[in-house]
Amino acid sequence: MDQLREAQAKVSQTAFRTLNSVVRPAVLAGAGNPLPIGGGVVVLEVTGRVSGKPRQVPLLTTRVGNRLVVSTVRSDSQWLKNIEADAQVVVHLFGKRRTGTASVNRGPLNTAVITLD
Repeated sequence: MDQLREAQAKVSQTAFRTLNSVVRPAVLAGAGNPLPIGGGVVVLEVTGRVSGKPRQVPLLTTRVGNRLVVSTVRSDSQWLKNIEADAQVVVHLFGKRRTGTASVNRGPLNTAVITLD
């Protein structure tokens, strides 16, 4: 049973990495970014808690002014763990880097609220 879960996790991870590699360039250029009020896609950049290197992931978000909310039902999302280790993040909006601070709320739906500087 553990081998099945490990295999499923590996397939899921590979699928998300592949999807992200296709979506990330368009979102970095500003495609699909949310207006000051509304939903859209952003690229969230966090510092890897083990590597110390920047890690980028495209995420759906809801934005109200300088606050964004991103979420996932996956408790093992690396970007969440990285935020928990270092709350300083970068959000790419309309081709520009915006710094911010994030806080994670764990539950059935794991959320991160990002306040842009």
